[in-house]
Amino acid sequence: MSNILIIKHGSLGDLIQANGAIKDIKNFYKNRKVFLLTAQPYAIFMSECPYLDGVIIDKRLPRWNLFYLKNLKNNLAKYNFIKIYDLQNSSRTKFYKRFILKNVEWSSTETSLEPGQKKSDFDKDPVLDRMEIQLKKSGIQTEFVKNIDLNWAISDISRLKKQYANNDYILLFPFCSKKVPKKKWPFFKDLIFRLKQEYKNKYPILLAPGPDEIDEANELNAKVVLDNNQPINIKTLISLISNAKFIIANDTGPAHIASHLDKVGIVLFGNHTTAKKVSIENFNFKAISVENLNDLTVETVIEKVKSKLN
Repeated sequence: MSNILIIKHGSLGDLIQANGAIKDIKNFYKNRKVFLLTAQPYAIFMSECPYLDGVIIDKRLPRWNLFYLKNLKNNLAKYNFIKIYDLQNSSRTKFYKRFILKNVEWSSTETSLEPGQKKSDFDKDPVLDRMEIQLKKSGIQTEFVKNIDLNWAISDISRLKKQYANNDYILLFPFCSKKVPKKKWPFFKDLIFRLKQEYKNKYPILLAPGPDEIDEANELNAKVVLDNNQPINIKTLISLISNAKFIIANDTGPAHIASHLDKVGIVLFGNHTTAKKVSIENFNFKAISVENLNDLTVETVIEKVKSKLN
């Protein structure tokens, strides 16, 4: 049987945003198997996605590693792919089009451009708008690309809730990728103090750090959520966000999860990008945008929280 391949390497927030497009692609190809090529950290999580028939891991080794590229090419050839949906649209996937899967029909940013339109102009549009245009160019009806359903990824976390918060809780994500430090607001410790002061400890304040963020989390005077002393997995993270009373986050993967779960909360933006471009705002989840996050005061954030959290 001929199959369909979707390429989305990451990050977590990008994969979350691609869930709606993945569902639309699968609905369009009901009689074909749809596979995802992604990075190792997301393979287990996405293997449980009901809109996929399988996940293929790409280690993304350097392109001069010809041995790896040959093995990847041979592995992908076994699936007899007839169309590739490149939702990553990176220099690596462009390379794959030329050398790894060059005889297969592709859908990408480049195939989505109008005559005379530049990719640099197209890339200025909101990410979900671009994804919708890309799918429509292939004749796919886009029912879910902007209506992302993460219910499949929510699990029972009553054990953790009982351990860390019996009732409602505020969930904070003060971390960010080390590659983009300007995404990080530096005053979360002061914010935690003010939240406790403002709400008289009514809401436990929880943090859910990744493997490299535990030490930092332990310094912030909040409850650090771990599962058997280990960072929680992605499904547990999504479930923790789903159950939260309020979310405050930097522009990271968890913020995108909160947005697509329609949680009440705020996300903090500096000048690294805009909330509109990354399609993160909705009725309940709003952005505070400033030129420099170092200039965003705790008082401004607290006032925004108070306006949304009674």
